[in-house]
Amino acid sequence: MLTKRKKENVIKEVRRHDSDTGSPEAQVAILTKQIDELSKHLKKNLKDFHSRRGLLQMVADRRKHLKYLEKKDEKSYKSLIKKLDLKK
Repeated sequence: MLTKRKKENVIKEVRRHDSDTGSPEAQVAILTKQIDELSKHLKKNLKDFHSRRGLLQMVADRRKHLKYLEKKDEKSYKSLIKKLDLKK
């Protein structure tokens, strides 16, 4: 789970404007950070199947946001992929 401070730091890197919290870029960045932390947890706790299900849901949600962003604004999609080091 992300703390408020971690979430704010993640949003600062990709936000569109000062009060941005709901743009696709911000949501993808938050989901990416959560996925990274949950992946670390699952490496230690191999039998935690409930968290694994949550991880799969987050990955699917991130994929939907990225697909939307690619369709609406390809330039910001490409810059976000580079910032977050995601590969298609």
